[in-house]
Amino acid sequence: MVSDDVRLRETRRAFDRAAAGYDGPAGNNVLIQQMRAQMWRALTATFPHGARLLDLGCGTGIDAAYLAARGYSVLATDWSPAMVERTRARIAEKGLEQRASARVLGIQDLHQLGGEEFDGLYSDLGPLNCVPDLRVTARACAALLRPGGRLVVSVIGRICPWEIAYYLAHARWERAFLRWSSAAVPVPLGGETVWTRYYTPRQFYGAFAEEFALSHYRALRLCAPPPYMLGAYRRLRTVCALGDWLDNRAGALPILRDAGDHFLMIMTKRA
Repeated sequence: MVSDDVRLRETRRAFDRAAAGYDGPAGNNVLIQQMRAQMWRALTATFPHGARLLDLGCGTGIDAAYLAARGYSVLATDWSPAMVERTRARIAEKGLEQRASARVLGIQDLHQLGGEEFDGLYSDLGPLNCVPDLRVTARACAALLRPGGRLVVSVIGRICPWEIAYYLAHARWERAFLRWSSAAVPVPLGGETVWTRYYTPRQFYGAFAEEFALSHYRALRLCAPPPYMLGAYRRLRTVCALGDWLDNRAGALPILRDAGDHFLMIMTKRA
């Protein structure tokens, strides 16, 4: 039985090793960029200009820099020191030091920000899938938000139709249903391991329901392949273009929005 502390250390080591190349196919290919663009639209529609935001799991700082350049004040945090260094370099390169800063801080340690207050929190592309206890995280997030503040997240989902179909077609039964495990799953990244938990939107929100009201959620990459299937996306351009079109129109529909490679969720702190 691997302890949470060991899982966190192994996950941090994986992202430290991946940081140098994470702006490329591993962390920012065209399919990830499409999901990121949807997140940006949600963030700028949710938070007013000038809002103070906390980025949970900032990676190389692409989201933080985008928001800071548009007038938001951003504290970017990540458990990986190498990722934080990349974020600081990006902020400095773009001359955004007055609006953005970065700090080494795991989501599991948000209590260390006690006394800080934010208009909104966000987490993009799955950092919350790596935390040991979502209930603890929910309470910590609520404590950092001003009354009526919002939490916007994109989370790796449990039911990914493309993944299931692909691995079933190749008779890889166990891999087809990897995400259905209720425990943390070891996922390879650059020869290291990222310990990942997968959720349906309902399961995920259940951990936040005491502190947050659900405002909206939708599927991401529902009818089109997940980002790691970039090769299939390029080979099947016509089919995947149709999938992209369907995603944009059907991803927020009831029942359908409960599947997808990721889901995007907006929650509001309860009074």
